Amino acid sequence: MAVTFPKGFFWGGATAANQLEGAWDVDGRGPSVDDHFLGGSVDTPREITISIDPDRFYPNHDGIDFYHRYEEDIALFAEMGFNMFRMSIAWSRIFPTGEETEPNEAGLAFYDRVFDCCRAHGIEPLVTLSHYEMPYALVEKYNGWESRELIVLFERYARCVLDRYHEKVTYWLTFNEINLGTSAAGALFETSMIRGFEGPGSEVVVTPQQCYQALHHQFVASGRVVRYAHENYPELKMGNMDCFILTYAATCDPADVWANELEMNRMNWYCSDVQVRGAYPFYARRYWRENGIELDVRDGDLDDIADGKVDFYTFSYYMSNTVTTHEGAETTGGNMVSGGKNPYLESTDWGWQVDPTGLRVALNQIYARYQIPMMVVENGMGALDEVVEEDGEKRVHDQYRIDYLEKHVAAMGEAVADGVDLIGYTWWGPIDLVSAGTGEMRKRYGFIYVDKHDDGTGDYSRIRKDSFYAYQKIIRSNGL
Repeated sequence: MAVTFPKGFFWGGATAANQLEGAWDVDGRGPSVDDHFLGGSVDTPREITISIDPDRFYPNHDGIDFYHRYEEDIALFAEMGFNMFRMSIAWSRIFPTGEETEPNEAGLAFYDRVFDCCRAHGIEPLVTLSHYEMPYALVEKYNGWESRELIVLFERYARCVLDRYHEKVTYWLTFNEINLGTSAAGALFETSMIRGFEGPGSEVVVTPQQCYQALHHQFVASGRVVRYAHENYPELKMGNMDCFILTYAATCDPADVWANELEMNRMNWYCSDVQVRGAYPFYARRYWRENGIELDVRDGDLDDIADGKVDFYTFSYYMSNTVTTHEGAETTGGNMVSGGKNPYLESTDWGWQVDPTGLRVALNQIYARYQIPMMVVENGMGALDEVVEEDGEKRVHDQYRIDYLEKHVAAMGEAVADGVDLIGYTWWGPIDLVSAGTGEMRKRYGFIYVDKHDDGTGDYSRIRKDSFYAYQKIIRSNGL
């Protein structure tokens, strides 16, 4: 059926400061945790160095130089028809070590310019306060969110930017893909508990106790920030952000069905239940007992969480996986996590299973559970793009990306027809940027090609891909 998306639907793209801004040591910015990550690949994990080695290549240091090219890039987004741009603020650009009492004015002024540029083009900013980064000094001193001290430091940073930008930014998210912090692998990115990690061959032991205690500190911090926004700027809309990895039972064995139920609770519902409903879910206590988790919950923590219920739910959706209790099941890659392979699905060059129907399933499940407005704020595919010369111009023919886009937009349309209150969609990486998981540039998501490569070479010029015009057409027709 022909589906009409709601009037005023937000169409746009999503990025993260550490993956595109560059200018890592410009205008008073302090080192972020991401500035200590070297490049990797699908087969080679990214190495972390305790100190910056001037003879090695750190892809996040330059990103795609959005810091100096934001006007050009935002103009391209406007040309596509964006009315929303999801971006993040680099905490270390505002508080270089995270412990200053006064913010860095040059950092604040940069985001003033970016927001003003967005508004001039009719684009609504959607801003993430913490997207896989924090001042590296807080990693060294506190081991990231493992320490309770970060609650007050994050609250100071968040209040500062809310006070500064509340007239320019209406939609805010506290933590990006917060639920990845439920696993040791995700803790490296989401909660920055990387103390002791020195690259391949060096092991960081992150226990379930550390993971869930770090998450508790984030829940309290998020709750305090949401409450502050609601009390002081009631016009602002505050949201959460989860990495939704839909899973299916691999067989009809009841043991698989129950194993999948437990995995959905752990991966997809635990964090959002806290942030949307304002309390720990009923199943949490058994999980804590069975995994040796004893949370340090201080007086007022649960009140902070209860007062910090979000106004809208956002999530990333890239793939689905399967869950089984049977031995010998084949696994596949994904967004910071791996899972069971589904024989009915195709995969990208990086092993991410493509499942547009799963997006409709996810939207229905989430909305049935929470009944609040929703946004898909990350969706996309990393692929190897080839630049060709035609008629004296450089072009990228990426029909594979157009196919992926159209199928997922169609799935969202079906969910809207189902009755889901979906209000926005921001494609991940509307412009090529540094991959978070691998540090690669060749894993390209964008509708706009950036001439930068994995060895740091390139002139940073921008090229409109075929998908640029396909998304432009989708936006102009409001999804039709």
